[in-house]
Amino acid sequence: MTAAGKHQASRPVGRRLGRAGIRDVAAAAGVSITTVSDALNGKGRLPDATRRHVREVADRLGYRPSAAARTLRTGRSGLIGLTVTTYGEEPFTFTEFAYFAEMARAATSAALARGYALVILPASSRHDVWSNVALDGTVVIDPSDHDPMVTELVRQGIPVVSDGRPTGSLPVQAWVDNDHEAAVLGILEHLAEAGARRIGLLTGTSTDTYTRLSTSAYLHWCERIGQEPVVEAYPAHDPCAGAVAADRLLARPDRPDAVYGLFDPNGTDLLAAARRYGLRVPEDLLLVCCSESMVYATTEPPITTLSLKPGRIGTAVVQLLIDAIEGVDAGRPVQQVMPTDLIVRTSSQRRPPRTTVSPPRGPAGK
Repeated sequence: MTAAGKHQASRPVGRRLGRAGIRDVAAAAGVSITTVSDALNGKGRLPDATRRHVREVADRLGYRPSAAARTLRTGRSGLIGLTVTTYGEEPFTFTEFAYFAEMARAATSAALARGYALVILPASSRHDVWSNVALDGTVVIDPSDHDPMVTELVRQGIPVVSDGRPTGSLPVQAWVDNDHEAAVLGILEHLAEAGARRIGLLTGTSTDTYTRLSTSAYLHWCERIGQEPVVEAYPAHDPCAGAVAADRLLARPDRPDAVYGLFDPNGTDLLAAARRYGLRVPEDLLLVCCSESMVYATTEPPITTLSLKPGRIGTAVVQLLIDAIEGVDAGRPVQQVMPTDLIVRTSSQRRPPRTTVSPPRGPAGK
């Protein structure tokens, strides 16, 4: 008989095989089933030591709560949705952008840490999945003004938290966003200090908060310093349109000597357009774009990028949403503003002109 066979034969007759149940955890921990349930679900008034002990025992035994049992007990499915309603009719166009990929990764991890699963869903009404998935709540990224998807979810009694500051009339439970106005002003000042005299903007045509606030900040800055705005806008979900808009911007008679692009592909689009027009970066044209992609660290030249810290935002929106679902008052503000980070690279730093230094002259007559 093999060692494995001997091991199987030595098991006590009648012992239940398979994964441990809540009764097994209670017996091993020396507590009641109710205490196990409260400890694992964050309920009841238990000492922290008891909660830790029960969780350690549950982990050791490999206990996992039954999703079906939890649904019956709490009326919750353990599923939360994530969607973007702004970027086109195709269901998952937004996943092509590095911001959303990083944000979704962080949101998934935060959800799992609290016993929930994240479901990424299309916003398009052509896909009738919203009525077929029992969601406890939903995160909506960059909702547009008067977003019908948000309004319908709230009407159905589903809590909604937005990644993006909504307009006053949008009925979300909470929101997390960056200070877009401050970020844009910081970029414009950075470019002006590098020698830019006419800064252009590559922006989008959508009404989401990020696009609207960033564009407004640029226009207000132009008005304040007396610069005529140099703006090209395009549908941000269309990558081909971005390349065309970058070309239009650099073909203008009032061509800018520096450009800030609001979206991920704008850096490479502007770099390609600059080459077509024989413009050197950064000598003739300074460039900055908003992106989480590390590709820009290796372009020629490397491009300065603004990071919106989507990992932090993804974690924060999920925490706020689950608190709303569970009725937990964690003392967290329902409106959170996250910092941004400008990663300065060669494309926005104008090189000083080269000077020739003559060797010192020797004594006269030598």
